[in-house]
Amino acid sequence: MDTDDTMDGIHAIRTYIDRMVEGDGKCKGMKVLLLDASTTQIVSAVYSQTEILKNEVYLVARLDDTSKQQPNQKSSSHLKAVCFVRPTETSVGLLVRELKEPRFAEYHFFFSGILTQGLLRLLAESDSTERVKQVQEFYGDFVPINEDLLTLQCRNTLAMSVAAGTSWAPQYAHLYERNLRGLQGMLLSLKRQPLAGIRYAASSACAEELARDIHDSISTDEIFHFRKKNRNSGGTLLLVLDRRDDPVTPLLSQWTYQAMVHELLGLNNHRVILKGAPNIAKDLEEVVLSSTQDDFFRLNRHKNFGELGEEIQKLLMDYQKQTAQHNTSNLNTIEDMQAFMDKFPELRSRSHTVSKHVAIMGELARLVEVCSLMDVSQLEQELACADDHTAHWRELMEKLESSDVKIPDKLRLGLLYALRYETSGNLNMVQQAMKKGGVPPDMVNLISVMLRYGGTKSRGPGLYGDQHNIMSKMTKSFMTSVQGVQNVYAQHVPLVMETIQSVIKGKLRRDTHPFVPGSIKCPPNVPPETVIPSDIIIFMVGGVTYEEGTKISEFNQANKGKIQVILGGSTVHNSTSFLEELRMTK
Repeated sequence: MDTDDTMDGIHAIRTYIDRMVEGDGKCKGMKVLLLDASTTQIVSAVYSQTEILKNEVYLVARLDDTSKQQPNQKSSSHLKAVCFVRPTETSVGLLVRELKEPRFAEYHFFFSGILTQGLLRLLAESDSTERVKQVQEFYGDFVPINEDLLTLQCRNTLAMSVAAGTSWAPQYAHLYERNLRGLQGMLLSLKRQPLAGIRYAASSACAEELARDIHDSISTDEIFHFRKKNRNSGGTLLLVLDRRDDPVTPLLSQWTYQAMVHELLGLNNHRVILKGAPNIAKDLEEVVLSSTQDDFFRLNRHKNFGELGEEIQKLLMDYQKQTAQHNTSNLNTIEDMQAFMDKFPELRSRSHTVSKHVAIMGELARLVEVCSLMDVSQLEQELACADDHTAHWRELMEKLESSDVKIPDKLRLGLLYALRYETSGNLNMVQQAMKKGGVPPDMVNLISVMLRYGGTKSRGPGLYGDQHNIMSKMTKSFMTSVQGVQNVYAQHVPLVMETIQSVIKGKLRRDTHPFVPGSIKCPPNVPPETVIPSDIIIFMVGGVTYEEGTKISEFNQANKGKIQVILGGSTVHNSTSFLEELRMTK
C-alpha cells in the first residue's frame, strides 16, 4: 500500500469521510449518514453539519437514537444509507437491527477499525434482503483535535495504567483494548509503519504491554505494511509513554487560547459552555471552537493571553470597518440593496464569530482576575521549574492562607509542592495548612494518592532533570530562570519535549526507553538509538494536555520539512479531569 506523505490527523479523517459519502462512485445521489456515539465525535471534529450536507447527504443521524425510529416509520426506499461505526459488538448489533427492518434502499458499511470475521459473518447472515452493497475498513478510530494532536476520548485510563501488570488489570481490559485499537487506527490512517522502531517508557508496565502488542499486530498483519514515498531518512519512530512520568503538566494554569479555554471553561467535543457567565447573550451560551470551522481560532489557538487580546481587538476593528462600508443608510439603488443582501450572510457569520471570541475573551479575563490566577500561576511555574525550597515554602504558606486564592488552586499548589519536595519537604505541615485554608480533607488526601501515582518510586527519571547529573540540573535551572525573565508564565517545558530532543540527538537512553525487540533492524555496529527518524508518533497512555499540543505544534512549525511529530493520547486533560481520574487510582 502506498503512503500519503501527510502527517495530519484532520486531513486523514476528512479523506476517509469524503471517500465514504462519495463511495468511489457507488454512493452517488441523496443519502443519509448513520453514525454511532464514537464516530459522531470523529466526524464532527472535521466537518460541520452544514458542510457535510453539501455532499448530497440528506441527513446525519445516530444509529442508537431510538427516539427518531417510530415503529410504523415508512421505509425511505429511494435513499442510500452510509453507515460509519466502530467495529464493536454494540455497533454491529445496531446494524443488525437496521437490516432486520431496513428503511433504506442500500447500505454501505464502513468501520473505523479492524472487523473480526465473527462480526462480519453476523452482518452477512442478517442481510436477508441483500441490501448491503459494500463493507470496508476505514481506520479513523480517533478524534483529531488539531492536525498534530489526536485523542481517543477514552477516560479513566490513569487507573488502567496503574493496574497494568497487577491482579486488577482485567477490570480495565476494555479500556486497554480501546487504546490498542485507537493506536492501531492512528498508524493505519497516517499510513506509517514504525521502521525506526517502537520504544516505550520502561517505568510503565502499560506502555510496555501496548508497545509489544502493537509490534505483534504489525508483524502479523500486512495492512500495516506501506510502501514509502519520498522518504530517504530513518522512517517513523513510535514512542509509547505514560502520563504518570509527568504528573506536573496537567496541574498547571494555562495561558494559550485553546489550553486556557479548556482549563477555565471546558472544551469538550469542540464546544464551550458560557451559560451562567455574566452578560452572555442567549445565542452565545454554547459556542463551537473548532480549527476546521473557525479560521480565527485556527490561526490563534496557540497564542498567549496578551497576544490573543490584540488579535481580538484587530478582529473587532476589521468587522467594524466592513459593516461601515455596508451601512444601510447608503442603500440608494437596487444594485446597492442586492450587493448588501449578497454580503449579508457573510456579515452575519462574521458578526457571530466576533461576538463569540469577544465573549470568550471577556469571560477568561474575568476568571483570571477573580481567581488571582496570575499570582497563582507564577508560583506554579516556579514549583515546576526550579529548586528553591525556602522561597517556595514562604510563598506557598501565603497562598494557602489567602482568601483570594480559590480552593482548587490551593489543592494544585499543594500537589505541585509535594511532587517537587517529596523527599525533602514537610508534607504534613503543608496538608495541615491546606485544611486550615479551607481545602476539604478528601482533597488534601490526594497528596498521598498523587505520590503513589506519580511520585519518585512510580515515575521514570527526568521530570526535574537528570537526577544523576548535577550539572544538568544546574543548567536547566539557570535556563528556565533566564527564560522566565521574558515570560514567568511560560517557563515550564513538558517532559515530552525533552524526550523528543533526546530522540533527535540520538541520546534517548535504552535503559529508560527500550526498543521492542525486533522492531528495528540496524546495520551491524550501529546503535539503534542513533538512527534519527523522519517522523515521530507519540502515544501517551493516560492522556495528554493542550500545553503539550501547543509545544508539539511549535516544534513542527520550526522543523518544517525535517522531523514531524504527532501527539496522541487516551484523552485530553485539564487539571479538573486529571484529578478526577487520579481519585479513581486509589
